[in-house]
Amino acid sequence: MNWKCLKFSELALNELYEILALRSEVFVVEQNCVYQDIDFKDQKAFHILGKNEDGKLLAYTRLFGLNEYFDGFTAIGRVITHPEFRKYGFGGDLMQKSIEKCIEIYGEHPIKIGAQKHLTKFYGALGFKEIGEDYMEDGIPHCIMIRENN
Repeated sequence: MNWKCLKFSELALNELYEILALRSEVFVVEQNCVYQDIDFKDQKAFHILGKNEDGKLLAYTRLFGLNEYFDGFTAIGRVITHPEFRKYGFGGDLMQKSIEKCIEIYGEHPIKIGAQKHLTKFYGALGFKEIGEDYMEDGIPHCIMIRENN
């Protein structure tokens, strides 16, 4: 896997298009959620792209600095692995890379995520802990999870 970490302004048009297509494929079509994915937060984020040797986007997240998405936290969001490649375990690699870059770029602040409830074990293995009440987002059960980095 070839990893890139880019500001919004550094994304090539084809990369942005591929990101938006993958997010739509999974979050809108596969998960059957009608919602506004383009939320005007991409411009504030760093974007982690995992591409195979052919240049195909297989894994993606976006990172936010302290207080940019959640007050008192940095954040990782839009965590996605291409459906055809999930069986290869790229999700763990993606999150590990995202955590490392979040700390490298923004410092040793706690990282907050809004996790789909069925993925709490996955995120828990990466050091995230559930806090607060579960909630519904776009018809999918979610929970808030925090990873302390200091």
